[in-house]
Amino acid sequence: MSRRNLVLISKIIFFYSVFYIIMKIIAIFGGAWILPNLVLTIPYAIFVAIGAYMVKTEKYSWAYVIAGVIVISIVRYYESEWLLELQQYFS
Repeated sequence: MSRRNLVLISKIIFFYSVFYIIMKIIAIFGGAWILPNLVLTIPYAIFVAIGAYMVKTEKYSWAYVIAGVIVISIVRYYESEWLLELQQYFS
């Protein structure tokens, strides 16, 4: 794939991660469980930090894209189960 695709997919992962964190914060203010939702934002916060660095330096990596697709897919698939388990753990 071309560099153009790499840049595009990297920015999509970066902005999706920012959006996910914002939505979790809004959910917390709306009455959702605090700790489980904050724990689930940790991988996205890491993607935001790495993505911000990549956008700033314009150095993109396929490892970021592959890890982003895998982690985002896994977290989204198991999110509801993990929220319940984390809430039970923290209670």
